[in-house]
Amino acid sequence: MQQIGFDPADAKAALAQLPTSPAVFALYGAEAHAEPYIGRTPNLRARLARLLQPSEKYPRRLQLAGRVRQIRWRLIGSEFEALLGQFTLLEQIYGAKALERMHLGAPSFIRYLGSNPYPRITVTNHPSQREAGWAYGPFQSRATAERFAEEALKLFLLRRCTEELEPSPSHPGCVYSEMKMCLAPCYKGCTDERYAEEAAAVEQFLATRGESRLITLRAQREEASAKLDFENAAALHAQVQRVESVKALASELVRPLLQLRAVVLQASANPGEVAVFLYENGRFSGPAGFSTLGMRIQNEQSGSTSLFAHPMAIEAIPEAPGPKAEPEVQVSSEAEAPIDSAELMRGLKFHPSEQKSLSEDPGKPPPPSDSSSSADCNSATSEVRATDADTPMKLARGVLEARMEAALAELSAPSGPISATIRQGHLALLKRWYYRAEIRRSGEIFFPNAEGRWPVKALLRGVGRVAGKMVAAGNHTG
Repeated sequence: MQQIGFDPADAKAALAQLPTSPAVFALYGAEAHAEPYIGRTPNLRARLARLLQPSEKYPRRLQLAGRVRQIRWRLIGSEFEALLGQFTLLEQIYGAKALERMHLGAPSFIRYLGSNPYPRITVTNHPSQREAGWAYGPFQSRATAERFAEEALKLFLLRRCTEELEPSPSHPGCVYSEMKMCLAPCYKGCTDERYAEEAAAVEQFLATRGESRLITLRAQREEASAKLDFENAAALHAQVQRVESVKALASELVRPLLQLRAVVLQASANPGEVAVFLYENGRFSGPAGFSTLGMRIQNEQSGSTSLFAHPMAIEAIPEAPGPKAEPEVQVSSEAEAPIDSAELMRGLKFHPSEQKSLSEDPGKPPPPSDSSSSADCNSATSEVRATDADTPMKLARGVLEARMEAALAELSAPSGPISATIRQGHLALLKRWYYRAEIRRSGEIFFPNAEGRWPVKALLRGVGRVAGKMVAAGNHTG
């Protein structure tokens, strides 16, 4: 964070040093034990002018000029980054009370009690870290989680009672066993193996948000249709529709807590960059600035077509085998902004003999071009490539893909253990941002694929969209 001193006698001099950009700030007093005033604002100078300059026109306005001796701030590019930065400051000073100050309640999860001999599911706001692989969420609210759990249980025969079962034929059972909505392990209405099989199906249903059940039912439906068993196929189709309606109650964010990973793209405070945040291992890392240098930025307001929807960058193309000459660089016609020489040279792979000649005399001009020298050069180059066929020249990896992978590797670097406050706060901030109305939710979010890998190409397209909105907002504001 940047910081300056503050003198109440000369408040204008200090305020003149502040930017008029969005920022997270903290006002510190002269006493070391005094609690700072922490906030966020879309205009740092204007906000602190109201707090640190007394006004006769507004005598009841909060005035802190007599208490403040130091101003610290950090520029931010989005509301998401502002909330995350504000929580970080509050947590460092107030600890667990930061959750109350920012109204960050514990999100709701569906917990699968797999350690019980007869598993069941329940809704909780405090999933155990020891069983984080059996906690599925976060849901938008507790009511949403309870509704999903209730509708999911209608598809299976799992028990709903909360007592610790001691199966016995003398057990009276319950209404769900009478309605054939439970396997009734309480009075040994099924074998332990049968109940374990049903419980495993429920666990898989929660882990895949219903996709595992849909795959089975669709396969059975297709098989029935192939056998011309249309009555059975119609019944299976109705079950498919029921499962799809239940699946719609769980958003894409609902995952096993132990496997919850996401990349959030936001506007950056630095021009020419997009802020990349990584949620992994229960906390946010970032932002890491992703440079849009060399990218074709999509501007929706300019009427650009889908031809520009895929980010492009200047990439070095090695020359074909032939006369030895200076490396030629082919520039994509879809690239708008130039890229620096370091990015271009990083993509080139010279032949060992060419690299040696360049390192020996990089400033030496090329020899005169005549027919004899060109022929000699052609024969020499052919001989070298024939003897060194194991090291062919190849196209370098895409500059943008490598840049994104480097940013993700930086964010996923190992960090120390985190407190329960940070874990709950970061998860609550992710849930609050994600479940906003789409029209009010700035930025984009991406999840890993089934193999656990990040969709780099989709991330780059998201970067282009976020950068395009930044350009449009900048043009609009002048």
